[in-house]
Amino acid sequence: MTPTEVVDRLLPARLQARASSEQFAPSNIALCKYWGKRERSLNLPVNASLSVSLDHLGSHTRLTPIDAKQDEIRFNGRPLPLHAAFSQRVTAFIDLFRRQQPLYFRVETRNTIPTAAGLASSASGFAALTLALNDALGLELEPRLLSVLARLGSGSACRSLFDGFVEWRMGRRADGLDSHAVALEARWPGLCVGLVKVDTAQKAVDSRAGMQRTLETAHLYQSWPLQAAADLEKLHRAIAQQDFALLGQTAEQNALSMHATMIASWPPLLYWQPQSVAMMQTVWALRGQGVPLYFTMDAGPNLKLLFERPQRDAVLRHFPELEIVEPFATG
Repeated sequence: MTPTEVVDRLLPARLQARASSEQFAPSNIALCKYWGKRERSLNLPVNASLSVSLDHLGSHTRLTPIDAKQDEIRFNGRPLPLHAAFSQRVTAFIDLFRRQQPLYFRVETRNTIPTAAGLASSASGFAALTLALNDALGLELEPRLLSVLARLGSGSACRSLFDGFVEWRMGRRADGLDSHAVALEARWPGLCVGLVKVDTAQKAVDSRAGMQRTLETAHLYQSWPLQAAADLEKLHRAIAQQDFALLGQTAEQNALSMHATMIASWPPLLYWQPQSVAMMQTVWALRGQGVPLYFTMDAGPNLKLLFERPQRDAVLRHFPELEIVEPFATG
């Protein structure tokens, strides 16, 4: 089944651009990672995953209908040519909705988190674009279906439609209609996520290419789905019991296990930089001194530290440039 066939099941045949729309979606950091696809064109995952959203860090997208024969794309305040990689992904996603209808938009996206640096900017970007299309086209789709559609743009985007803890259910259906994210009711006041920005430049190998290389060439990958399933269960227990040690240990081991499969691929895929390893060793040293501090990493060199509010000053003494987000500070 193709993405267009899936969209045909969810949207009316004829659409009309009703109004401009501006939407925001948060970036998210996976505590149990999504790494590998059982079906590539629909971004259907090999395993379920669980994330926490990053509050105000993410993507703002404004969609304005225009009387033209092609879209106009602006990113972080500057126009982009339609042949640029970012523009091509955006217009291809909008194509899924318009399906040959003469509906064109000015798309203005502004990220408050570095782009293509392993900080989940594509997730927030496609989630915000999905919300804007839903509003501008007057679709009024329920969150579950919006999550399915956002997943077609970027797998992790299905989680960025929600705040707090979010689980992406892997699903079993060939059409992917049961593969979507759901927000967990649990909240964790005082939980902190700190962003260690080792290198915010665009990655040489993007996540899509990286996970496909891993799946095809790393024998170690065969154990990944079992690891992810066990970790997901532990994270649910940790969240339910507010057990920070279990949350941190599970998230850190899950991230290192994912990176181990990358390193075992061929050619080897190593996103770490020397400073990444140095920061890991700092975390381990602090934990050895009694500071409850853990890290996770997506497909990039940057670390995300996990700690609770009482440890904030101790963490900042060793990571003075840290940008700290408290996902449950409001609401």
